[in-house]
Amino acid sequence: MTTPNKPAPRAGKLTLAAVVGPLAAIALLTLTPAEESGRKVNVQLAPDGTATVRHVSGKQYLRVYLDAVGVPTACDGLTDRQKIKLGMAFTEAQCVDMLEAALVEYAVQVKRCTPAIFAPGTENQRIAAVLLTYNIGWPRWCNSTADRLFDAGKFRQACDWFLPWNKAGGRVLRGLVARRDRERAICLKGL
Repeated sequence: MTTPNKPAPRAGKLTLAAVVGPLAAIALLTLTPAEESGRKVNVQLAPDGTATVRHVSGKQYLRVYLDAVGVPTACDGLTDRQKIKLGMAFTEAQCVDMLEAALVEYAVQVKRCTPAIFAPGTENQRIAAVLLTYNIGWPRWCNSTADRLFDAGKFRQACDWFLPWNKAGGRVLRGLVARRDRERAICLKGL
C-alpha cells in the first residue's frame, strides 16, 4: 500500500526502527524536521517498521536552498553534495524517503562507533547521538570525545561534549548553541 507521503518499502529495505528501535525512530523522524526546518510532522510506524511521515505545519523546503554557511540544502537539512544541487526540487515523498535513508545511514554508523548507547535503557542517548550526527556527519561523530566517553561508560560527561559542536563556517551560531542544549538535555534524560 502506498501513501501520498511514503512509497511502499522495497523488500529488504532497512528501516530506522530496525536500527534504533520503534520509539527512537519516531522521535528521530519527529525531532529532525523540527530541528532542521522548524516544521511539525506526525509519524506513524507500521508493524514492519515502515514509517509514514505527514507534514502538519511549518515551512517545507522542497526546493534546494543555501543554508547559513552557503551549503546547498534540501528538505530537512539534507546536504549530500553529490545529490543536492541548487535549482533542484523534490516532492514531499522524496524528502521523507531521503530523510529516513539519511537517518538510517547515520544510525548504523553511530551503532558501529558507539555500541554502548544501543544497550537497553540508553534510548535517549541514542536519539541525541543520532540527532547530533545528522548535523555534524558520522565521521566527526566517530572521532569525537563524546563517542569515546560513551564507550568508556561516562555517559553524563559524553552528553556535555555535545555543547562544543556549536559552530558552522568557523563561527558560533546562536541556533546551534540552542540546538546543542536541546540535544544535551535529551542525552541526560534517564541518567
